[in-house]
Amino acid sequence: MKAIETIRWDDDTSSIILIDQTRLPLAYRVVRCRTVDRLITAIRRLEVRGAPALGVAGAYGVALAARTVREKDFHRYLEKVETTALAVAHARPTAMNLSWGVQRVLSRVYRSDSIAETQLLSLKEAHRVADEDARSCHAIGDHGSDLIGDGSTVLTHCNAGALACREWGTALGIIRSAVESGKEVRVIACETRPLLQGARLTAWELKRDNIAVTVIPDSAAAHLMRNGEIDCVIVGADRITHDAVFNKIGTYMHAVCARAHSLPFYVAAPLSTFDPVHSGSEIMIEERDRDEVAFYGSHATVPEGVPVRNPAFDATPLELVSAIVTESGVLQPPLDWDYIAQTRRVI
Repeated sequence: MKAIETIRWDDDTSSIILIDQTRLPLAYRVVRCRTVDRLITAIRRLEVRGAPALGVAGAYGVALAARTVREKDFHRYLEKVETTALAVAHARPTAMNLSWGVQRVLSRVYRSDSIAETQLLSLKEAHRVADEDARSCHAIGDHGSDLIGDGSTVLTHCNAGALACREWGTALGIIRSAVESGKEVRVIACETRPLLQGARLTAWELKRDNIAVTVIPDSAAAHLMRNGEIDCVIVGADRITHDAVFNKIGTYMHAVCARAHSLPFYVAAPLSTFDPVHSGSEIMIEERDRDEVAFYGSHATVPEGVPVRNPAFDATPLELVSAIVTESGVLQPPLDWDYIAQTRRVI
């Protein structure tokens, strides 16, 4: 399978290059972010999205800040780099990896002694974050492929593939690894309203890799489960707390339906997505613009003046999760947070 490189650093122009995911599947375009403001716009517009990819974007955002902040005094320079980097971390509130990637590189920057060293070390650490993400996704795929039987049909929601990571993917990484091992796997991709990340992105990725995929309306999933047409559910995650998995809105509904039909519900996520500090009730759910729901392209689908709720994520209680597949192995709730903390430090 030919790798998709979702986001990378360009040394020639000291900029971040990423695939514009708002254009897919009709057009393949890349965005070049020469400034932190342009990167923040890309994050908010969902030109780059997916928790692990946002972690890489956050890491490279610090490196970009280190190269674009103009200040001769080192201490004032460092303060401006930190302020600029934290603006990236706050571009979207729910996903864990964005702020994690920023803080990971900032922690290295704080130990630098000059502007030149800050620029060097920030980019070096950002490259480490990107490389680790790629290795983590392949490890998640290897661990998770054993959970998929030959001839299985897997339901997935949103896009937890290469486009949501640096490459390979988490939930789709498991599917890719299962296929590479010789298993026959079919995928049911929920369209994922309102922005259709499943229909646009997951289907595009799997078709590109010649993996059988069928797109369904989100509301058809329970019907297919009841008819015995789905063997398991695999999704990604944007944050995992002590009591819940935060993922694209609709995930909780699929978890409830999977439990009702005695189907395994798996989550695939790197350890960087785990939040050891907060409980689910403390996490802010991002509410996105009304027009994402009220319009389909240029056509209005909701009468003018009628309010819309558009939460981007929901929280699935851990008791509905059969297992979480990480780069260190398969974890089963209730989670051992001491083990997770130790493993995060090692990795």
